[in-house]
Amino acid sequence: LQLLHFWLFLGISLAALLGNGLILSAVACNQHLHTPRDFFLLHLSLTDLGCICTTVPKAMHNFLWATTTISYMGCAAQLFLFMFFMSAEFSLLTIMCYDRYVAICKPLHYGTLLGSRACAHMAAAAWASGFLYALLHTANTFSLPLCQGNALGQFFCDIPHILKLSCSHSGYLREIGLIGVSGCLWFVCFIFNFISYVQIFRAVLRIPSEQGRHKAFSTCLPHLAVVSLFLSTGTFAYLKPPSISTPSLDLIVSVLYSVMPPALNPLIYSLRNQELRDAIRKMM
Repeated sequence: LQLLHFWLFLGISLAALLGNGLILSAVACNQHLHTPRDFFLLHLSLTDLGCICTTVPKAMHNFLWATTTISYMGCAAQLFLFMFFMSAEFSLLTIMCYDRYVAICKPLHYGTLLGSRACAHMAAAAWASGFLYALLHTANTFSLPLCQGNALGQFFCDIPHILKLSCSHSGYLREIGLIGVSGCLWFVCFIFNFISYVQIFRAVLRIPSEQGRHKAFSTCLPHLAVVSLFLSTGTFAYLKPPSISTPSLDLIVSVLYSVMPPALNPLIYSLRNQELRDAIRKMM
């Protein structure tokens, strides 16, 4: 079973590394892919690579050598990096929704609202917000006294499983408060995405030609699929009721929201992006 887990994680990580690596290379080397959408897609691939490289290598090492240990500082570093890349990814997905909204609903203002300087500032804000978010959660989580053993029951260091080991009521409530504030911010971003897509679909349905509608939809559907996968798995992992929490379910949900999206995102984006597919084919 350990070897089966090792080969499964190896296959997923290789798919993520290959897919995101091809996207990074294609966007960096092809002049036709230097648009704001592709600029943010490049940063999204960087966050996906960061997520997969933070959790999977240590898990694969443990599976292969039949160990189940990680150092205290290693656990803190893993939690910080994972939260950093995941929160930066969500910020980038929200920015990419704004990019699609401007491109379809306000095409004449696209060059003004999403110039190179504005894109650089938004990308920097996404990375900075991810760093601050990860720092707050990591500092608070690892300031809690852990008095209920040291077995996480998970293949990587994740906040809900660390909180189960704490016996500090005030610290626990403080972390739950941070998660609640984060949930509110995520909900605001979700509402922003939802309203933006309502406006986008209304604008697309007003396009007279069927070819134009198809082209507009093809630029939005990959982003909508990635956001849906990210939000549904992440929300269920952090907000599922304790009554239905079991070790096997926790493991499956954790794989779905931490390991699968980095492997699936390149496939989802390349399926509907003809320019990206052509660039990758030409490069190869």
